[in-house]
Amino acid sequence: MDWTFIASHVWDYVGGAWVTLRFGLYGVLCSLALGMLCCLARYFRVPVLRQLAAGYIELARNTPLLVQLFFLYAGLPRVGIQFSAEACAVIGLTFLGGAYMAEAFRSGLEAVDNAQVEAGACIGLTRRQNIRYVIFPQALATAVPALFANVIFLIKETSVFSVLAMMDLMNVADTLRTSGGRTVEVLFMLVAAYLIILLPVSVIATMVERRLRYAGFGDQRSV
Repeated sequence: MDWTFIASHVWDYVGGAWVTLRFGLYGVLCSLALGMLCCLARYFRVPVLRQLAAGYIELARNTPLLVQLFFLYAGLPRVGIQFSAEACAVIGLTFLGGAYMAEAFRSGLEAVDNAQVEAGACIGLTRRQNIRYVIFPQALATAVPALFANVIFLIKETSVFSVLAMMDLMNVADTLRTSGGRTVEVLFMLVAAYLIILLPVSVIATMVERRLRYAGFGDQRSV
């Protein structure tokens, strides 16, 4: 292990990590918003939107992100639609992530017992109040583990951004491996960089899940 080589290229990985994290977070935030909208369209059975959301979810979950990025970056320009590499990265990650987030939200909503809804109605809550104070808090608490798992999954999927010629972690590692021939050191730094990014997410997920459980959210006896 050549520690001198590692020390001399730390800042290359810091730059790559910043690109990975920045566009990964953009994609995650947009995925959460898109997933919530699709989930609500299906849960409340909104005409037309419900069918469109279901079709989108099946399409997104059954096609690889790499294929989606190639379609955005190389396919759409053929019909006169062109996006920058950064825009393709965010759109592609959002397209993929929105489907997984929608299913996570849906599983949370469907986990709320109908008895909870009926109990809320019995104590005089309106439909809107029932949704706000009974259904959503319990659904969100149930969905938290799946949501954080999707966040980690999406950040790891940013590794394919290198096909867009973005200088993310994977592209930095591939460039150094090709030019320097230090495969072991390059891969060691790549693994370390992803661990530094993802381990805090795992810790935060555990803390949030415990906090929600301690607060009583997700307890089907709460009403």
